[in-house]
Amino acid sequence: MSRWLVLLAAGAASATPAHGQDAPDPYLWLEEVAGEKPLAWVKERNAESTAELTAGPEFQKLNDRLLKILDSKDRIPFVGKNGEFYYNFWRDATNKRGLWRRTTLDEYRKPEPKWETVLDLDALAAEEKENWVWSGANFLRPAYDRCLISLSRGGADATVVREFDPVAKRFVKDGFALPEAKSQVGWKDKDTVFVGTDFGPGSLTTSGYPRVVKEWKRGTPLAAATAVYEGKPEDMRVSARRTTEKGYEREFVSRRVTFYTGELFHRKDGKLVKVEVPDDATAFASREFLFVELRTPWAVGGKTYPAGALLAADFDAFMKGDRTFDVLFEPTERKSLAGYSSFRGGRVILNELDNVKNRLYVLTRKDGKWGRADFPGAPKVGTVSAGPIDPDESDDYFMTVNDYLTPLTLYLGTLGGGPPEKLKSSPAFFDAAGLVATQHEATSKDGTKIPYFQVGREGMKLDGTNPTLLYGYGGFEISLTPGYSGGVGAAWLEKGGVYVVANIRGGGEFGPKWHQAALKANRHRAYEDFAAVADDLARRGVTSPKHLGIQGGSNGGLLMGNMITLYPEKFGAVVCQVPLLDMRRYHKLLAGASWAAEYGNPDDPKEWEFVRTFSPYQNLSPGAKYPRTLFTTSTRDDRVHPGHARKMVAKMKEQGHDVVYYENVEGGHGGAADNKQSAFMNALAYTFLWKQLK
Repeated sequence: MSRWLVLLAAGAASATPAHGQDAPDPYLWLEEVAGEKPLAWVKERNAESTAELTAGPEFQKLNDRLLKILDSKDRIPFVGKNGEFYYNFWRDATNKRGLWRRTTLDEYRKPEPKWETVLDLDALAAEEKENWVWSGANFLRPAYDRCLISLSRGGADATVVREFDPVAKRFVKDGFALPEAKSQVGWKDKDTVFVGTDFGPGSLTTSGYPRVVKEWKRGTPLAAATAVYEGKPEDMRVSARRTTEKGYEREFVSRRVTFYTGELFHRKDGKLVKVEVPDDATAFASREFLFVELRTPWAVGGKTYPAGALLAADFDAFMKGDRTFDVLFEPTERKSLAGYSSFRGGRVILNELDNVKNRLYVLTRKDGKWGRADFPGAPKVGTVSAGPIDPDESDDYFMTVNDYLTPLTLYLGTLGGGPPEKLKSSPAFFDAAGLVATQHEATSKDGTKIPYFQVGREGMKLDGTNPTLLYGYGGFEISLTPGYSGGVGAAWLEKGGVYVVANIRGGGEFGPKWHQAALKANRHRAYEDFAAVADDLARRGVTSPKHLGIQGGSNGGLLMGNMITLYPEKFGAVVCQVPLLDMRRYHKLLAGASWAAEYGNPDDPKEWEFVRTFSPYQNLSPGAKYPRTLFTTSTRDDRVHPGHARKMVAKMKEQGHDVVYYENVEGGHGGAADNKQSAFMNALAYTFLWKQLK
């Protein structure tokens, strides 16, 4: 989903029955996603929320402006290179579902490139009477004359997969095709694909992802595909892939045991050999190198490497038993690895996050040693990223730069070729005159310094009356870095609001330790951090509880739920989107089982003892006074079950709390299937916030 829409209270704990003595859930019926009774309940709630929030010209004015931003033809059309063409997927007012199109680099350099349409999704949806939402294309390399296109119904994670001929611009008759499932599919060669999908009973993990990966030959039925690897039912998922770097073509099988642990196997001549790195490390082979990113310290080869480090070794030598590593990155207290990209000739673009600010470097291996140099043309401020355009063919890269007040700019460069060329810039979608972005720190309950960004009027009065929106996520090692949002600017900042983003624990801003500090039994640190930022905003006079609104989605929705139940006195309004809320049953709903490494297993009595303390649905109290909350979700969300939000609202209303609810019938976990729906959902949220906080 869009990032703008990644305690331990005795009373709350005692309010929940002990494990094994849970009270019956009177709202379990709302978990039936498409049931007649639940959908009738949804329709009634939607009518209530739209009657309140969409009445009057102001809502429509905001909705139209947000839609205009999303549909703007002046946005940067980002591309990916496949063969000689640069491909782009584009939505606007005319093409609501989107066009998959392509151009050449010479054309792309022009202010208004000429595009060749490859697939019109609106036309396809009309022809097939399906609400198709684009989910991507996987090209056969190096021929680029075939691809596997994934399409979802209404924006769900589950997709159908069809083979497509990009030369003839049509689907391949009797080509590879998979029915709707959360599939993993990729090319081995022109007549063979690796596929993990729903092969029938027992072929999926408890999280709903593939447990079995197979080789599927062209012209044979899916049932005849031969097994490559089979994981365990309790695993998260398995997959297989083939690398295409010239001279370094290899096959790999990945087994994800949990969200943060797994095994990688090199498949050679049909045999699997494990890549012997720690189970919680991320290993990636590129050309002659094996890169290893550590989540915990690793003692190997007579040395101990720290958590958060990036190591490099010779892949072939490593597989033969050599354990010689070069350290490409080592973290500090306020510096972490944001990412890296491998190029030909032993070169790597390294992206560091230094106190939540990006720094780029070029690493070059020469004569057996790695050298480090500043990245040419990379700014010292703002959020910056760079990656290869086609690492099999060239040393060219794209670089993007933006911040809260500076629209996105796209650059094209070549490693070793000097500063990059400015290709395109997004226009300014709001008036930033007089606005300033600053960074601050709050002190959490345990003394930890929590950074946060603030965007607001320069010289604003610090009298506690500024309408302020505080956003957070705090999970799954996802970092929140400064980024330009026309929607936030137009709907909030331009109108005099203050926008704040909290870099709380659970995220990845300071590496694995920052994330691990808020796992499982320590989850409350993330919530204490967020509350500390709220307190600091009040201490500094920026705002006060009745003028402070908060917003978050998915894991950020769980954050919002805990702010409601644990710190209700600190906030005047809450927007809680596609949330997890019932932590007693989250692992039994859709992909929930895959998140046990983040939250804990409620079926384990010892773990339920701490999970119950941050389960908002269980910790609601009829006697409490909660800030008014807007809950939103999507019927088509097949990642976080809409039952979480439905049940929370039903229970709160039964207890007499004032809540608002809207469920989009499409949209998947992103909450919207097209620009029109996205604009509407965002307009609802901002209208609600202004109404409560102004």
